[in-house]
Amino acid sequence: MDSGRRHPGHNDPVPTEPYPPPRRRRAPAAGGPGGNPLTAGQRLRAVVNWVNLSTPLGLLVAALGGARPVRVAAGLRLAEGYRLPLMVAPAFTIGNVVLARVGARPPTEQEMAHEARHATQYALLGPLFLPLYGLCAGWSWATTGGWGSHNPFEHWAGFADGNYVRLPLRPWLERTLSVLRLRRRR
Repeated sequence: MDSGRRHPGHNDPVPTEPYPPPRRRRAPAAGGPGGNPLTAGQRLRAVVNWVNLSTPLGLLVAALGGARPVRVAAGLRLAEGYRLPLMVAPAFTIGNVVLARVGARPPTEQEMAHEARHATQYALLGPLFLPLYGLCAGWSWATTGGWGSHNPFEHWAGFADGNYVRLPLRPWLERTLSVLRLRRRR
């Protein structure tokens, strides 16, 4: 097909049909913006959380909350814009899905590392994670007034990375412990 047009300085005709689009490469396994490959541990965590149904539950909760998950580093999915009042934290994790509340700033790299540790906790405990976490959060609230201050899951996930502040014991509990300590000394 010679249209009669030529490239300047060339004898080859200008193609009349558009060039074929460039082949799209598949997203890397990590699915993150940098395309870093997953470590063996991250890959194992992702598989275990899929098999124990934690990640499918996280995807369902994200969909119900109006958030759309996207792949980010470490094999996690970040679902920003979550709207349901299920948790009080600005971000929380279910399986390999990190849900961030609508209006909250995006989680920092440090906070995502904290949430990745929660994803590992899901992989280790499976369906037991949620009730155990709930019990520990309830204990923490009863003893300090904060959901994470005395919650071992938050300490194991990196207390400071999750922006938690250690709260003192409630005054009634402090008084009770002081009385018990005095009785033990006698």
